[in-house]
Amino acid sequence: QVQLVESGGGLVRAGGSLRLVCAASGLTFSTYAMGWFRQAPGKEREFVATISWSGKTISYADSVKGRFTISRDNAKNTVYLQMNSLKPEDTAVYYCAAARSSIPTMAGGYDYWGQGTQVTVSS
Repeated sequence: QVQLVESGGGLVRAGGSLRLVCAASGLTFSTYAMGWFRQAPGKEREFVATISWSGKTISYADSVKGRFTISRDNAKNTVYLQMNSLKPEDTAVYYCAAARSSIPTMAGGYDYWGQGTQVTVSS
């Protein structure tokens, strides 16, 4: 059974930082691309960042470029999202996802999803 478990969310002031962690189990982690998505109340789920199985190919949404960094540790079956210079508009539930194929930026390209972790940025 595949499980993706996110942690690290919380309440932070604008300009602050958080690091999200996604721990994966039940899959051959090193063969999956991993992504982060987010969903704010009343909005559709949107792409944030994705990383290839090797970590060599990375893509970000324009809204987070230069502020967020995705990384992975295949030995620990873990993917990270370092979020700096947070803004109130970053407030959302953040989801980790795994994809068998190459690094998709659309939610439909992912095979497994975590339950999400809440990130709230106050102004």
